[in-house]
Amino acid sequence: MQRWVGLGVIADNLINIGQKWLHNFGRHDKWNLCLTAGTVVARESGATMSKRPRRNHSPAFKAKVALAAIKGDRTVAQLAGQFDVHPNQVTSWKVQLEGGAVDVFWPGSGSKSATPPVDVKELHAKIGELTLENDFLEGALSKAGLLNARR
Repeated sequence: MQRWVGLGVIADNLINIGQKWLHNFGRHDKWNLCLTAGTVVARESGATMSKRPRRNHSPAFKAKVALAAIKGDRTVAQLAGQFDVHPNQVTSWKVQLEGGAVDVFWPGSGSKSATPPVDVKELHAKIGELTLENDFLEGALSKAGLLNARR
């Protein structure tokens, strides 16, 4: 009994099966054959798999997944299955959390805003200074005849 079958014999058998099978669909239909789990399945030409819509995860969800990954109770693959995300995404969020954890304990980080306080008097003084400068330059240019009427 021969155990090894040549690739050409298998290909010829598949072509014969496919031609007999496709004969039922008619000659004008366009079909591609693919071998899936030992059975011949027809797919329309140009047919593509439906894509999952892009999901935007909230920061709270990302933190929850990353904290679960840092705990180490479950593997990355188990967490990915539990939260329905890709394992690479779990690892990425874990690395981001570990890298950003330093900022939590940095001085000045907390409930206060990161923007410095604004000195309103200083800003009003600067506005007045710039207004005077613009008026002076406008007068000088108009006397010299270089100021356009259209601006």
